[in-house]
Amino acid sequence: MSDQTLSNLLKEDRRFEPPADLAAAANVQEEAYARADADPEAFWAEQAERLSWDTPWSQVLDWSDPPFAKWFVDGKINAAYNCVDRHVEEGRGDKVAIHFVGEPEGDTRDLTYSELKDLVSQAANTLADLGVEAGDRVAIYMPMIPEAIVAMLACARIGAPHMVVFGGFSSDALASRIEDCQAKVVITSDGGYRRGAASGLKPAVDEAVAKAAEAGHQVEKVLVVKRTGQDLGPDGWNDDLDVWWHDSVEKASTEHTPEAFDAEHPLFIMYTSGTTGKPKGILHTTGGYLTGAAYTHWAIFDLKPDDVYWCTADIGWITGHSYITYGPLANGVTQVLYEGTPDSPERGRWWKIIEDNKVTIFYTAPTAIRSFMKQGREIPDQRDLSSLRLLGSVGEPINPEAYVWYRHVIGGDRTPVVDTWWQTETGMILISPLPGVTPGKPGSAMIPLPGIAADVVNEEGESVPDGSGGYLVLTQPWPAMLRTIWGDDERFKDTYWSRFPANAERPTPWYFAGDGAKKDDDGDLWILGRVDDVMNVSGHRLSTTEIESALVSHPKVAEAAVVGAKDEDTGQAVVAFVILRDEAIAEADEPGEGEDVVKELRQHVRTQIGPIATPRQIMVVPELPKTRSGKIMRRLLRDVAEHREVGDVTTLADSSVMDLISAGVSSGKED
Repeated sequence: MSDQTLSNLLKEDRRFEPPADLAAAANVQEEAYARADADPEAFWAEQAERLSWDTPWSQVLDWSDPPFAKWFVDGKINAAYNCVDRHVEEGRGDKVAIHFVGEPEGDTRDLTYSELKDLVSQAANTLADLGVEAGDRVAIYMPMIPEAIVAMLACARIGAPHMVVFGGFSSDALASRIEDCQAKVVITSDGGYRRGAASGLKPAVDEAVAKAAEAGHQVEKVLVVKRTGQDLGPDGWNDDLDVWWHDSVEKASTEHTPEAFDAEHPLFIMYTSGTTGKPKGILHTTGGYLTGAAYTHWAIFDLKPDDVYWCTADIGWITGHSYITYGPLANGVTQVLYEGTPDSPERGRWWKIIEDNKVTIFYTAPTAIRSFMKQGREIPDQRDLSSLRLLGSVGEPINPEAYVWYRHVIGGDRTPVVDTWWQTETGMILISPLPGVTPGKPGSAMIPLPGIAADVVNEEGESVPDGSGGYLVLTQPWPAMLRTIWGDDERFKDTYWSRFPANAERPTPWYFAGDGAKKDDDGDLWILGRVDDVMNVSGHRLSTTEIESALVSHPKVAEAAVVGAKDEDTGQAVVAFVILRDEAIAEADEPGEGEDVVKELRQHVRTQIGPIATPRQIMVVPELPKTRSGKIMRRLLRDVAEHREVGDVTTLADSSVMDLISAGVSSGKED
């Protein structure tokens, strides 16, 4: 984090007070902070009572074996029942749960809570018929269609932990995740719509299933939604493996009794990038997670019964789990679900959807906001956005300029902006303004929510004074926290709890989020981004090691180093430095060939991991900056990637390497 950025943060003095009418009727008032501080467990017990429990808990929190927490001990609950059945039973069955908008113009449908309950029950019956039992893992690889949410809830209904993979990931990424969690069934679709065209998903699943089989794990069934009707080809269907959704789910009984599971029963595994090449399977359980997701959705978005809510995330990411599927549906909300991209078939598609559906709460990423800023305000100004009363930001820190533009142009200067900080691992938002209590300060996530204990500390774990920066830590457990890394308790402890272990001053270890943060002069928090080697690209966390591994798997590459460089559109962008193999160097030196190698490598990463990981720039270099022990100094590469003066090189084995790299032997940049 540069000194310039820090000085800019210090100068931010704009504040936006909560609108008086919203503050007067806000779901959460200022007293909640003191009440939660006085007795955090009683506070979370109160929030858990917002859900319907089959069996009451005997203990709110068991923290006797940190870092392994148990919340709502002995309680039993069913997540799907809480998201659909109870709303129907309480007389809200005719309320619209989902306004679905497909990418093709005019492709819309509404699902009421009664209809959603029937579909979830049918899917649960089908999964049971396919041999799925409580505890079995189910992989989901789907576009943003209602069936994706139905699939998640059907898994939760029968106690089968789901593992959703973003539909933009490659077959290799899908295969590694299927293999790691030993998924019994995969749920997918023939394809989805993306930028005006049908994009296939089933072929990637076929490849992934085959790769998993080669590695020794056999998927038993693949359940396929017919979304686009595209031709799967002669080898695209296996009657022994593949089952059509319309031939099974849509013909199944709508009668299904959900089973109550222990509060600590696994609900889902969500893979996130790690600093080793192997992705981490973050395990979330049921009772605490659902409590945290439902409470924070209700509190932070000040949810009212007549709100129309829209979160633009994909269900392949944690935001789609907590703030599309579980939090909103547990709260009985009416929400918009959109399949496509913001600019198809027109650049103002999102604003048209807000106008058409009278959206009142809108939750999106700074990357998207910055892209709209580049287009200009003329496009949103063509639409009536007056229904909006609250805006949210998620995925990465939002820069003050984007915050103010969002509030002014999209919110008409009348809407609070809730800038939310949380992670895949936390399961729920932890730091955010409360819109009826907390002033908005552009670029700051403000303060921890009631019931959350967070601090910014130095290397020794001492709380830093206002105006200083350090490491963001969580000093107490919270309900939606990850329980472990799937199949690897030691990695869980090492990754998150070893940086600030228990000692005489702190009886239990602190969770280290991996983010740097700063307290401003008011004590409000500014998240400064990752301090390890994980990049945040458009709100998606990607491992440098995973991308480096993909590059080195190309026959022309001898070695690679990847860094995240600041990017005004995506927050961070992938920049790669590669050393070519000897036989490839001569080829790259021929006129025009260097650019071809770079294009080839960019395409290779795209194929191996997915489009989101494609390097913005690849530089072909003769050497990489390494310490005497062989560690690559990515800090120096970041200096080059961000066009800064190269920092201290005294620890390098050969300091002249940076002169060669800075001279830029060869580079390739996306047009």
